[in-house]
Amino acid sequence: MIKPASLRAHLVAALPDLARDADRLPVFIDAGSLVSTFQPGLSFEYQYTLNLILTDYAGHPDSVMLPLLEWVQVNQSELLSNPARRGDIAFEADILANDAVDLSIKLPLTERVVVTAKD
Repeated sequence: MIKPASLRAHLVAALPDLARDADRLPVFIDAGSLVSTFQPGLSFEYQYTLNLILTDYAGHPDSVMLPLLEWVQVNQSELLSNPARRGDIAFEADILANDAVDLSIKLPLTERVVVTAKD
């Protein structure tokens, strides 16, 4: 699975505070499933919920959401373009103090794996 590391790297690069301490952004894969259509070949698709947890974040939530949406636009665009999917990106915030939150973001992702035979 490539997308979790890709999104994490994108957010770390976009948020200077995280670049100094990337361990504050653990990433989890929840509710994963494997989908195959039983067509010729062994290609399949991963479907899962990605859970990002940004701990002790002192910046504005917009600073996280903007790079998140930039990444989604390129890597999972149907979450933005399909009206039925637009509410699928969810978040929760635990307010720790006036200047810090733990922010959990969940989004459904898919990844196709194309399997080809070696000659």
